[in-house]
Amino acid sequence: VLGLLVWTLIAGTEYFLYPAFGWVMFVAVFYWVLTVFFLIIYMTMTYTRIPQVPWTTVGLCFNGSAFILYLIAAIVDAASVTKELDRHNYNSWAASSFFAFVVTSCYAGNTYFSFISWRSRTLQ
Repeated sequence: VLGLLVWTLIAGTEYFLYPAFGWVMFVAVFYWVLTVFFLIIYMTMTYTRIPQVPWTTVGLCFNGSAFILYLIAAIVDAASVTKELDRHNYNSWAASSFFAFVVTSCYAGNTYFSFISWRSRTLQ
């Protein structure tokens, strides 16, 4: 839900005029779609039908990459928000920046728990 807020707040503006917001949109939409995809896989328990895939490693790589790219996108988003750039879209961009950092912290926590799960799985 929070990732959805990031890209909808930006998508409602003229973000395409500023390349930095294009990067933030790419990261936000890409990881939102992948997160929904993995949510469906886990809710339907499809992962139990595909035992060849190391799901703990996949989860760790996904969450780790999401954390790193979202951190970069959140910093770019925050650095790009200025009233001089566009007063009309300032509030939407500022809110998207806040939520990008919230999503980053969520992916950081998920990366930590994925690492613990991965480590316990590899020690067995």
